[in-house]
Amino acid sequence: MKFKVGILAFALLACHFSLSAQTAEINHLEIGLNQNKTGNYADALRNFSLEIEKTAANPNPIAFYNRGFAKYNLKDFQGAILDFNKALELKSNYFEAFIARGQSFSKQDNHPLAIQDYNEAIRLNPLEGTAYLSRGISKNKLENYRGAITDFNKSLELLPDYAPTLAVRADSKSKLGDYAGSIEDYNKAIEITPKRTNYLSGRAFAKMKIADFKGALADFTEVVKLSPEKSEEWYYSGLCKAQLENYRGENGEKGALEDFNKALELDPENIEAMYGRGFVKAKLGDQRAAMEDFTKAIEFGNNENAKILYTAKLGKIQLDEIRNGLVDRTKMSDMSAGRAEVFFHRGLAKAKTGDPKSAIDDYNRAISFHPTYADAYFQRGIAKSSLGDQRNAIQDCNNAIELNGKFAEAYFIRGIIKLALNDTTGCLDLSKAGELGYAAAYNVIRDYCN
Repeated sequence: MKFKVGILAFALLACHFSLSAQTAEINHLEIGLNQNKTGNYADALRNFSLEIEKTAANPNPIAFYNRGFAKYNLKDFQGAILDFNKALELKSNYFEAFIARGQSFSKQDNHPLAIQDYNEAIRLNPLEGTAYLSRGISKNKLENYRGAITDFNKSLELLPDYAPTLAVRADSKSKLGDYAGSIEDYNKAIEITPKRTNYLSGRAFAKMKIADFKGALADFTEVVKLSPEKSEEWYYSGLCKAQLENYRGENGEKGALEDFNKALELDPENIEAMYGRGFVKAKLGDQRAAMEDFTKAIEFGNNENAKILYTAKLGKIQLDEIRNGLVDRTKMSDMSAGRAEVFFHRGLAKAKTGDPKSAIDDYNRAISFHPTYADAYFQRGIAKSSLGDQRNAIQDCNNAIELNGKFAEAYFIRGIIKLALNDTTGCLDLSKAGELGYAAAYNVIRDYCN
């Protein structure tokens, strides 16, 4: 079960510097802070980048910290760490940055480093409850449940009745076999925040451990009402019903069979649900159908599917959006001076019609006329990638970036290709693309970099 703890609630209040001196020009820092407050993280990031560029001679740790905050919320944890590093380099006692960097390490499952940062934050500010909460979560992940509970207790002293802390303490108690104590904490958390599905699921699991399947079913029933798209929760609902021998629904109510069917509708490779449905079918006397499900469960269990990278989803629509964006930026030039442009645009047209090989010929001609044509290198790289020549595609992206250091789309495509080649530095390229304003990069970071 996953518990999500947001980055510091007071993060946006960390700016202790006067902004009044910047009234004569666009105040990117203040705009970014307001955008962070409203959850407009992509635009906030762009404004913080502009502020950082503007104040390069006298860098402001607040700008780096808040850009890191925006990246964190866009799930770009690696990029966030780089910004928090810079904030701490500029301001060594920045305890909020230690907590934020620790939370970023935690999101990458690097809990030992996260705990080091939380320790330093607590040394700098021993009355900050968020630091104890975050350190407790990392200890919990490292299976130091008693140490985690000690931190959660301290956090609750400083921040009483905070539902997320109660919920993670409940999880630690459950891991130690204290199911009654776990249920008590979940009860309090749910009383404070009634509609949190992870709290209800956590309490349901604790109830299952003490064989209270009726009580657990009541919680899972509420969960699937709130989040009907979760295959796993439908499976557990079915499991409780199977334990209660409610195999087939009656009087309009779903039984275990219907719940397992729903779980498999949402996730056809849910092995547990496949097995559960086979069990129920056997109980209902349909042995042939039961054997089919058991066989599929075994087959799925032995089948390690390769991870499908985002490249498989980078289809014609998105590529055309990238191409059209470049065309929009291109200005019409005189024919005699712009012969490279003619070949470039013909290459784009060929690529759009599905002929990347001929497109490459035109991009080659464009580059021969205009050797510093960054867009042509970039598009040639995309065409090479579509033909399976990933190494040379990366080289063309390198050329484009060398010629235009702010070429966000080139960083994006290079990052995608690197990930396809199992090169995790692709995540840094995606982070740079997002930093330069290509917001689509954060969708890939969220799915493949964490």
